[in-house]
Amino acid sequence: MKSYLAKIKQWLQSLSPRTGAIVLLLCIPCYIISFAQMLLPISIEAKSILWTLFFGLAKTFQYAGITILGAEGYKRLKKYIKKKVQGEKG
Repeated sequence: MKSYLAKIKQWLQSLSPRTGAIVLLLCIPCYIISFAQMLLPISIEAKSILWTLFFGLAKTFQYAGITILGAEGYKRLKKYIKKKVQGEKG
């Protein structure tokens, strides 16, 4: 089991930082849906299932995105965003 998880982690880290950023951004709509569905006129059981499903997806996207980005990808993404912001100001 451990070697299988290590293979998944290695595969995720081999993806590009752009892919990591996209996967990381996918957690935002999942978080929104997980809480916004509480406004729907459905049973408490259905709300609980939907919350668990979408909150779990959000966490999965979040951790997968962080794994794909890694420390180096995070630094590059931060540098890219900083460069874009400075370019818009100047």
